[in-house]
Amino acid sequence: MKIGITGATGQLGTLALEQLKSRTDAANLVALVRSPEKIKEVDAKAFDYDKPEGLAESLKGIDSLLLISGNEIGQRARQHENVIKAAKEAGVKWLIYTSILKADSSTISLAAEHLATEKLLKASGIPFTILRNGWYTENYTGSISGALSAGTFIGSAEDGKISSAVRADFAEAIAVVLTTDGHEGKIYELAGDEAYTLSELAAEISKQSNKDIPYQNLPEEEYSKALKGMGLPEGIADAIASWDVSASKGDLHSEDNTLSKLIGRPTKSLSYAVKEALDK
Repeated sequence: MKIGITGATGQLGTLALEQLKSRTDAANLVALVRSPEKIKEVDAKAFDYDKPEGLAESLKGIDSLLLISGNEIGQRARQHENVIKAAKEAGVKWLIYTSILKADSSTISLAAEHLATEKLLKASGIPFTILRNGWYTENYTGSISGALSAGTFIGSAEDGKISSAVRADFAEAIAVVLTTDGHEGKIYELAGDEAYTLSELAAEISKQSNKDIPYQNLPEEEYSKALKGMGLPEGIADAIASWDVSASKGDLHSEDNTLSKLIGRPTKSLSYAVKEALDK
């Protein structure tokens, strides 16, 4: 059985490919990427969501396809439709898509494109599995160095609980689903076992760094302005601030432990993720 992995050089895709290599023969894997020359240990084919004319040819012979959502916000529903149509044409037998936690009810701006893709997938007639990934802990721990420099961790999530997990946990779940039976037709809500607030994250950073790093909650506009002052583009800054507001409404919180059930162990803790970030 041939497994195709889109976005195999991205942050999640790289980890998913490594997990798959540990669970199946490398000869069964095909990396579908924009730059095939970057892939050395498995077969690689050129694959660009924005070039529909070549997608079906690259998917020939693929039995199971992992469609990792694109990173171009505002373009993804169209891009994903290109891939789904090509998969249908190429005779792909099973498509696994990485969506977002609670895609059908979340207020997060990212949810609309994910939900649109889910609907396209369901209408395609291709057997599918939808992995509704929760927040990556790295989305927050990536800000630790800046917080240490500034002496405070800022955000707009108030006391909203965040059930995130590290990317490696989601990547392992992807590999489990692709290499075991019983997942077709399922929609999995995937989130970390441990929920925390940004105040609790700041406290963990303070504990491990031996510095006093309090959490400062800002109104959405002020947080966006601060992010722009750090050099983030306007659209990205506005989006990040809005995601925190959604977190304050509970959109990043889940008590569903399907992720830990799939990987057969508890998800990595917040303290683990903070230590990883501080050790870099």
